[in-house]
Amino acid sequence: MTFKTHPKVYRFKKITDWLSRGTYSKNLTKELEEDFKIREMIFSYFGKKAMIEKVEIERVGDKINVLIYTAKPGLVIGQKGELVEKLKQKIKNQIFKEKKELRIEIRDVQFPWASAEIVAQWVALQLEKRIPYRKVLKQALEKVVATKGVKGVKIQVSGRLDGVEIARSEWMKKGSLPRTTIRSDIDFAVKEAKTKVGIVGVKVWIYKGERE
Repeated sequence: MTFKTHPKVYRFKKITDWLSRGTYSKNLTKELEEDFKIREMIFSYFGKKAMIEKVEIERVGDKINVLIYTAKPGLVIGQKGELVEKLKQKIKNQIFKEKKELRIEIRDVQFPWASAEIVAQWVALQLEKRIPYRKVLKQALEKVVATKGVKGVKIQVSGRLDGVEIARSEWMKKGSLPRTTIRSDIDFAVKEAKTKVGIVGVKVWIYKGERE
């Protein structure tokens, strides 16, 4: 029996940080479940087109601060902030039974092509538009490698690629990608593309050098 370990697990605190932070009460499981539901709601509310990299949640007493990192802030904020206000009311009505102070902050991602999450979403979107997977992978690799600070990238797609009968896995790689040391700063993401012939899985690894 094998176990899959997320590449970020061993890198918390040294290279990356937790997505949920702050002061949690004794009812920790309930509050972490609320955090999970908030993230799920945000990603489903905006979809892949918003290019959301991550959602961080900070708690201080009854105050909850939600930080949304996106490559397209205008698409998330909406005209005069109407989309954010609708999202805030939806979270309050569906997740929080007790009264809590909720604040949503939108932050811009400076280098979107250095984010594995955003790249995986972009690849999934292109596959859903029925663009040939080889063309999509080549375009993504070129854009990622041209980004400042990126030293290597690998993109893998799995499923009924281009509508073939038998599912298979294909990948492309550029640059170096050392996965044998924890000092390697590797950003990793998994996404699904819902195509007409079935679901195609997308995995992205982006190497940004070593950290002490």
